[in-house]
This record gives sequence, structure tokens and C-alpha cells, in this order.
Amino acid sequence: MKIRELARHWERSAKGRLSPTGHVLHLDVESAARLAALAEMYPKRRPEELLGELLGAALEELEASFPYVKGQQVIATDEEGDPLYEDIGPTPRFLALSRRYLQAMDSRKDESTH
Repeated sequence: MKIRELARHWERSAKGRLSPTGHVLHLDVESAARLAALAEMYPKRRPEELLGELLGAALEELEASFPYVKGQQVIATDEEGDPLYEDIGPTPRFLALSRRYLQAMDSRKDESTH
């Protein structure tokens, strides 16, 4: 979800899956004031929910901003038959690490429910 889509999302008040891990976050005064303003504007959302969704949107945008670095290996061809090369930039590593941590969190959740 893009950051610019969050306000509409907050209006609809949909909820996502939350991590069992808590995080302590110290904000600068200006950010804390902005968070308080958002919490007043969207009273159905707790400040922690707003922060989580803001962070999630920022991480998606960060991932999209990682540069594509053309590798040597052809992984597919496009509709015109031109080769598509693997991405050896930071994106594949970020995605692999994200999947690894997600699987670990899911495993811990599964173990705690048994």
C-alpha cells in the first residue's frame, strides 16, 4: 500500500495481521505531534496501528526504490522475445531476508498455539 493510500484505508478501518513482537519507538517531537494529529483525525485507529501502517507503507516504497542491477543470467523473455536478466541488486536479498523472517515468525506463532 502506498503512503498516499493510507488515509483512505484508515477511513475504511480495515485491519491487518499484527506481529507478536512489540517494538519501542522514540519519535522526534515533530513526528509525535503529527502522529497525535493523525490519531485525532482517525479516532478508530490507535496510534500504534497508525505507526504500523505508516511503517509498512514506507517499507513497501523503500523496496520499490531499490535499484535494479542487471545480472548475467537470463531468467525469462518478454512478450517480444527479448531476454530479461536476473536482478542482482538489493531487492532479491531484501525479499529473501523478509521471507526468512516471516517464516520464522509464523513458526513461532504455530509453536505457541500448540
